[in-house]
Amino acid sequence: MTLPVIGAALMVEDLPQFRDWLIEKDRDLEIQSFFWPELLISGDWQGLVEEAKKQLDGHNGRLGIHGPFWGLSLSNPDPEIRAIVAKRMMQGLDVAEALGARFMVIHSPYTTWDWHNLDLHAGARGRVIELVHDSLRDVVKRAENMGLTLMLENIEDIDPEDRKILARSFDSEAIKLSVDTGHAHYAHGATGARPVDVFIRSAGEMLGHVHLQDADGFADRHWAIGEGTVRWHEVFRALDQIEADPHLILELRSVSGIMPSMDWLTREGLGQ
Repeated sequence: MTLPVIGAALMVEDLPQFRDWLIEKDRDLEIQSFFWPELLISGDWQGLVEEAKKQLDGHNGRLGIHGPFWGLSLSNPDPEIRAIVAKRMMQGLDVAEALGARFMVIHSPYTTWDWHNLDLHAGARGRVIELVHDSLRDVVKRAENMGLTLMLENIEDIDPEDRKILARSFDSEAIKLSVDTGHAHYAHGATGARPVDVFIRSAGEMLGHVHLQDADGFADRHWAIGEGTVRWHEVFRALDQIEADPHLILELRSVSGIMPSMDWLTREGLGQ
């Protein structure tokens, strides 16, 4: 059996350190330098794009970015704020287009409060979907035209099916699901969500992207793989059982954890 090739989430300034490692197996890469609102507002990101391109000369792995997310709820009920959300997402696509990225990670709108309260109000679930469509309608169309995929990542999600229903409602190949293992493990331990492998299996053929990080079920730790309590063998069994080819991206609090994570995954026969 060929082990899956693991990539990483990095800032542009980290690229020189990991350039050879990325190129040796054309690993997937997610650049995370472009979600800062100040950078998007100023428009002063072209220099970072050019530096990234320079560092990635010779890299043929699948390339993406993490899109803007700070304070940006896709289901915000205020139409003026939704207009800002849509604007930031379009600015993210500007960066992605300049970089030649194939995917952009965006955040789920579903909160812990939603899980406990949406069903108390008639039509509330449909209203969330309607508001997200208003925020993303033009963004999804542009992503389609670019050949880029929006990866909808779980954040506070308790039931992974809610996010899947939302993604499917766009009826577009330009929006798929992302599973963050640490977010799912936090939600499992702290709020009674399904375990991580169930998030993977729920996504099924719609799974396009995975953030690999370890955690303890209490908080969003972003520890190196093997430092927490995520059941990694079952996570990779789930990945092997679904009909999908997701980007497998180490997203760690410190890039110093990348090589120890790879050593752990290699030793356990889970990845390369």
